[in-house]
Amino acid sequence: MRIPILKLNNYLLVSIQTEIDDKTAIQFQEDLLDKIHQNGSSGVVIDLTSVEIIDSFIAKVLGDVVTMSDLMGAKVVLTGIQPAVAMTLIDLGIHLKNVATALDLEQGLVKLYQELGE
Repeated sequence: MRIPILKLNNYLLVSIQTEIDDKTAIQFQEDLLDKIHQNGSSGVVIDLTSVEIIDSFIAKVLGDVVTMSDLMGAKVVLTGIQPAVAMTLIDLGIHLKNVATALDLEQGLVKLYQELGE
């Protein structure tokens, strides 16, 4: 299963609507980086509202996606992080210190505009 990645102007929007397995996470990482490269996207909003549980591998991939996107010149904003996911990320030692977050997709887009100075 592939996670859909939508283009909105110079941004990419991702809404993860299901729990993801390791294979899907790796495919998502590759797909997102390819889209950033193809479109020259300056920002990405990843909505995690539907993700209720996250394991250590998925958390690592998510952190890697943020770092890799940054290396490619795209700022990432994570939205909709559930309390259990936030606790798991911290318990696993994954501190997304320089990652902008917002409560929902709408606020995530506003945050992305602010982060990029647009």
